[in-house]
Amino acid sequence: MVENAHSTGRPFDPRSAWSGLSQAERDAAYDNNAAVKNSAALIAERNEASGRLRSTLKSHLDLPYGERANNKIDLYPAARPEAPCLVFLHGGYWQRNSRELFAMLVEGIAAHGWSVAIPGYSLAPEVSLTDIVAEVPRALDWLAANGASHGVAGPLVLSGWSAGAHLVAMALDHPAVHAGLAISGVYDLAPIRDTGLNNALKLTDDEIAKLSPLRLPVTQKRLDIAYGSNELPALVCDSIALHDKRSAAKAPGKLIPVEGADHFTILEALRRPGGILVDAARGLLD
Repeated sequence: MVENAHSTGRPFDPRSAWSGLSQAERDAAYDNNAAVKNSAALIAERNEASGRLRSTLKSHLDLPYGERANNKIDLYPAARPEAPCLVFLHGGYWQRNSRELFAMLVEGIAAHGWSVAIPGYSLAPEVSLTDIVAEVPRALDWLAANGASHGVAGPLVLSGWSAGAHLVAMALDHPAVHAGLAISGVYDLAPIRDTGLNNALKLTDDEIAKLSPLRLPVTQKRLDIAYGSNELPALVCDSIALHDKRSAAKAPGKLIPVEGADHFTILEALRRPGGILVDAARGLLD
């Protein structure tokens, strides 16, 4: 199901009355784990599947692209080196999770002959969000320079989920990136500073201005923006708002509401070979 911003409608955005909300209400506006009642079971299944697949798929693991501990990338090359490559950035509000926990996504796009690359990145509070955003282009630089020697030489489609979707929007202008697919992202950081998430992030005014895709000039590469219809309203509204902003600037890209999906089950649409987000990623090369 692919629609435009005006046919989807917007849920009520709690941030429209942000100043009147309690701290607990502000925290709840971004608490995906609490909003999805079986999130713990979904996360456990994801992690188990990723551990199993990471140990059995053809791969080149733990390749360093930088000096920090998390500056490593996992490559899952296709049979053809010139095949397209999906570069996936994990989520976790820039302060948790790791690349190893998302290997379960490889099978969806790999079934269509694609390679997959999953970079890790440093996490708050050990580093700032400015540092995290700067690491993604370094990973892409490394992949452009070294991917071919590991069997990954095709065009790069940059994708990410949750915080990873924010990083996709920030790195879309990288010269190695052909197009992007941002899933369930946060694109304005200002409200985040008013939640418990900021205990680790410690966002500054300068970071909010320079690292919020909704506050930045539009990159004229294609970016498809996806969200689940059962996601928290703040994430739905950010997705629609970013698509609207890009449409107003005549930047290419579809808005993709995934019917019935929440913040965690939406990844099934990228995990299954026939999933709508696998189709979307493949369509980015058209």
